[in-house]
Amino acid sequence: MPRGDGTGPPGGGRGGGGRGRMGGTRPGAGPAGECVCPKCGATVSHGAGQPCYQMTCPKCGTKMIRK
Repeated sequence: MPRGDGTGPPGGGRGGGGRGRMGGTRPGAGPAGECVCPKCGATVSHGAGQPCYQMTCPKCGTKMIRK
């Protein structure tokens, strides 16, 4: 932002789109959200501390992905 008047580059400056450091559904997207089974479609609430790809589906045992 030149002179601090708020007329800097669009998107929050420093090459960002204003969506945080990592973006939406990428790894490290935060503790909120759901994990989804790519095989049967079952969903599980995502908690902090364990990535979705380390969780297994409670219905079919397939590795989950982040929604």
